[in-house]
Amino acid sequence: MGLEQSRLAVRAGQVISALVVLFLVADGLTGLFNPAVLAEPMAATGYGADKLPVISILALIAALVYAVPQTAAVGAILVTGYAGGAIATHLRVDPGVVPEQVICLLLGVLAWLGLWLRDGRVTSLLPVRR
Repeated sequence: MGLEQSRLAVRAGQVISALVVLFLVADGLTGLFNPAVLAEPMAATGYGADKLPVISILALIAALVYAVPQTAAVGAILVTGYAGGAIATHLRVDPGVVPEQVICLLLGVLAWLGLWLRDGRVTSLLPVRR
C-alpha cells in the first residue's frame, strides 16, 4: 500500500481511530465526572481514588494527541503505554487473563491498526510482507 492508501483503508482507519478516541474520552470523563463508578475497581487494583483524576487526565491527553493527525503517531505510543499500564496493573492483581486485560490489549492494537490504515507513512514504516 505504501504512501498511497486506498480510500477504503483510510476510511476504515479513521473509523477505528475514532472508536479508540471515543473509548479513551469516555474512560477519562467517567473518571473525572463520575468517580464513584470506578471507586471499587480502583480499590481492587491497589490504587487509591485520589489517583483517578490523574489517570483520567492521562486518558484524555492520549485521546487528544492521538486524534490530531499531526501528532497521531505520538498519540499511538501514549495509548499503547496507557493500555500497557492497565494490563500490568490487572496482571499484578490477578495473574490470570481477565476481560479488562483483553480490552486494553485490543485498545492498543486498534490504535496502531487505525493509524496504520489511515497514514501511508506508518504503512511504509511497518509494511506487511507477503
